[in-house]
Amino acid sequence: MTTTIFYNPRCSKCRQALALLRGKGVEPTILRYLEEPPGRQVLERVLRKLGLAPQEIIRFDEPAARGLGLTPGDQRSRSAWIGLLVEHPELLQRPIVVRGDRAVLGRPPEKVLGLFEGTETMPEAKA
Repeated sequence: MTTTIFYNPRCSKCRQALALLRGKGVEPTILRYLEEPPGRQVLERVLRKLGLAPQEIIRFDEPAARGLGLTPGDQRSRSAWIGLLVEHPELLQRPIVVRGDRAVLGRPPEKVLGLFEGTETMPEAKA
């Protein structure tokens, strides 16, 4: 089963989560979301797997969020929040790790290991 990490190499939590995965023998697909921003469909799938609303994965403390005047209490539609994430991927909370039909927000990074609880074999074959 493929594991994907939404990754920003400048983010210490991303680096920690990646190290934890690799320490368990998992070599995830690395999605550098700032270089290749996810589209609406990808974000919708990830949000369903996370069980979160789009505004729950927005970094409101980012300069871009402040520049846009965003606050957690803003009354926007789901589509509008997703549109903001598509246009401004730097607003995305990270790391997000997706495996099969589940996903977790790696805050703290150790949460990513919960995706592998109850599995007999963690290592994944490299493509």
